[in-house]
Formats: sequence, structure tokens, C-alpha cells
Amino acid sequence: MLIQKESDKSLYTDVWVVAEVGGGKVQPVTFELVGAARPLADARKSRVVAVVLGSGVGNEAPTLFSHGADHVLLVDDVRLAGFTDEIEASVLVRLIGKYKPEIVICAATTRGRALIPRVAVTARTGLTADCTELGIDPENGDLLQTRPAFGGNIMATIRCSSHRPQMATVRPRVMKALEADVTRTGEVLHEKVLDSDCSKIKRIVEIVHGADSAVNLADAAIIISGGRGMKGPAGFELLHKLAQLIGGAVGASRAAVDAGWVPYAHQVGQTGQTVQSKVYMACSISGQIQHLVGMQSCDMIVAIDKNPETPMMQMADIAIVGDVFEVIPEIIAEIPRL
Repeated sequence: MLIQKESDKSLYTDVWVVAEVGGGKVQPVTFELVGAARPLADARKSRVVAVVLGSGVGNEAPTLFSHGADHVLLVDDVRLAGFTDEIEASVLVRLIGKYKPEIVICAATTRGRALIPRVAVTARTGLTADCTELGIDPENGDLLQTRPAFGGNIMATIRCSSHRPQMATVRPRVMKALEADVTRTGEVLHEKVLDSDCSKIKRIVEIVHGADSAVNLADAAIIISGGRGMKGPAGFELLHKLAQLIGGAVGASRAAVDAGWVPYAHQVGQTGQTVQSKVYMACSISGQIQHLVGMQSCDMIVAIDKNPETPMMQMADIAIVGDVFEVIPEIIAEIPRL
């Protein structure tokens, strides 16, 4: 909605998190969003409201409270089983008009990318997609939405000063979920799906779930990634050997994937997967911004490279200056002795 006067902004309060729901359960990415919303709401002296749309989701509120939500806006209806973006968008737009949130954030997942653009267009407000950082301008309270731009070569900070609510999608595994506090409680607000929400332009015939991928970077505690300096598929065989010994997964830079050395499923970065592992070992990866946005939230970053001046070596917690084809075999040889 266009804000005609600065005073109109005061009509909009609270930070909404649109929960990612699958199989009647709130998905873990939602807790990351609640963790990101908490400091925004605190800065605005408002509340975090988790909006849960689904069927059979009536018991999800306590988990959301424990992760930092103050209120849960619950819409539990059999017509929300599965995912029909037209219905969910209609419900959200109607609730936005009723409650007037200041900020609405959603996961930049397949589901979120289908849903939130519909909501933004219908609500006549702006939307910033694929954010990697969110903040509040202390001077005027605008949401500062940071995302890669121009192919990832710069980080752009975008604001939506003249419209409310301010809307953004956030890449999964970029934000940190808060530690669960089971003593936290909150208020559940119940809403309904109206018949007027249910006009559809398509009919779902069947929902097919794809087979689990053999490459599960999202849940890996340790990731061993290689870049252009691995020189070919044989270099990645060395990384696979190390990963198997320590129970890790193998990742790759875009350059290695584009060269055909490893499949796309291994790619980490802006055009690949975003990961948040406990340990991320970057082997001969220079650290262009496109790659960094996909792994910069890992707990510990270890880099191996001949050049100590690369961005990856500069940001690493442990930087090993050397030839990866000498260092990795030494690590592999030491593992049985541990």
C-alpha cells in the first residue's frame, strides 16, 4: 500500500514470518526466519508474528514460541492441504489488510518464490528477493534488505520507504535460528479461510516427491569444497576420499561445476546451495562474492591455497598456505593416528 503521509507508517506494526509448512509441520527454515525477525522486531519495539497456513497445523505454535515468536497467526483448514498459491496468497493479502504488519518475510524456497510475489503484487507493495542480510535503519525505521546484485559482483541494500508492508524473501541457511527456549509462551490468533479466498486457476492432480539426492549439503556437518585449483575430476576424487574418512560431504565452486568436474548438485554459492555447516574446508577456492554468500555463515572456515591474499584465505578461521595436492594427502595420512 502506498504511504501518502509519513504518519501513516505508524498504522503498520509487527514483523511477520510466513511459515514454511510441509506435511502438516513447520519446516526448519521457519526457525531461521524467526531468528532473523527477532532483532528487527526488537529494534522497532514490536512483535514477531509467525503466520502458519496449512491443514492439521494446530499443534505447531509451541515450537514457534520456543524459537522466538510472540504471536502465532494460525489458519488451519483442509483447503490448505498441500500447496495452492492462489488460496494462500488471497488469505495472506486479506490478513495483511486486517492486521497491517510493518514487515513480512518469507523463505526464498520454491514455495516462497511462488507465493510471495503474488502477495506483493496484490497488496501493491515492494518485494526484495533472495536477501542475505536484514537490518533496520535507526533514523526512519525502514527495513534494509541486502542481496547480491549484478551477478553477485556487488551487495545491494534496498529499502521500500513509500509502501507498507515491506516484504522480503530470505535465502535458507543464511540466518541463524535462536536456541529453543521451551519456557517461552505466546498468543495464538485463529483465522479462517473464506469462500472468497478459494478461487483457483489450476487444479492439483498429483503431488510427486522427488527421490532423495545422494548429495545432501544442507544437512552436512562437514563440507570439503573444491575450486578451479583442483585441476579436474581426479582432484575431486581426493576430496571425496577425505570426506568419506571424516563423514563429510563434497561441495564445489561454480567454476568447477561449469568445467564439468562435478555435478551441479555439489555447487555452493549464489547460483547453487547455501550451506551452514559446522566446518567448511575450501580447497583452492579464491572466494568470489558469489561463492561467499553461499557459505559465509558456516561455524568454522578452513581454507587451503597457495595464495594467502585471496578473499577466502583472508576470511578463513584457519588459513593453510600450501599446495592442496600436498596438504590434503598429509591430512588423510594423519586421520588414522587420531
